[in-house]
Amino acid sequence: MSEFDRDAIQVITCDIFGTTVDWFTGVAEQAAEIFRAAGVELDPLVFATEWRELYLPSMQRVRTGERPWAYLDTLHRESLDRLLEQHGIGGHVDDAARAKLVRTWHVLPAWPDAAAGLARLRERYTVAALSNGGFALLTRLVKAAGLPFDCILSAELARSYKPAPEVYRTAASLLDVAPHQVLMVATHNWDIDGAREAGLRTAFIERPGEKGPHIKADRPGDTISDLTVTDFAELAEKLGC
Repeated sequence: MSEFDRDAIQVITCDIFGTTVDWFTGVAEQAAEIFRAAGVELDPLVFATEWRELYLPSMQRVRTGERPWAYLDTLHRESLDRLLEQHGIGGHVDDAARAKLVRTWHVLPAWPDAAAGLARLRERYTVAALSNGGFALLTRLVKAAGLPFDCILSAELARSYKPAPEVYRTAASLLDVAPHQVLMVATHNWDIDGAREAGLRTAFIERPGEKGPHIKADRPGDTISDLTVTDFAELAEKLGC
């Protein structure tokens, strides 16, 4: 790959779950309230972790054609039903509670550095959300979290899921730029690898607490990226914003 030139970048695309918002805390805290109301005893921290572990496998089945296209809320609901049965509490969590659990992914807290850092990046670049979340989910999430994106690019638009190359290339095409003019920002190695293989430039944001206190987050040393930063403020600094 050629040497990184920040002046060649026109668009910055940002992953959402884990990179821009704290999914672990948001899902666990909301799940705790829903379980309490349902009279269910299930550790919400364990639940959040186990639910997230079903995230990539569920999307992989769509990417390989094992199952037809389905947007993320549907995949989350299928994974949720399976998880509740595994814990033997399927009969104690009704449909309304399950719908609320799926919607926990629509309202998640932004990392403290996200909003201000994105605002700085927007002074120089077009800044877009690029996530596996559905378009409706992302619209609600970005609004609730107060994140100043210029636009939302859901994987739903490509009818596939990251790290499939068509998701990243669709984002570039929709914004009328070449892949190498896009900088993908993520805290997951698989996302960085997928973007790089699709021809995008990449920036890894370190989020040590992204998966909660007991599971190690992805590390920048396990992938190859153009930039490595600790937060959006440092990214803005490195990009001259």
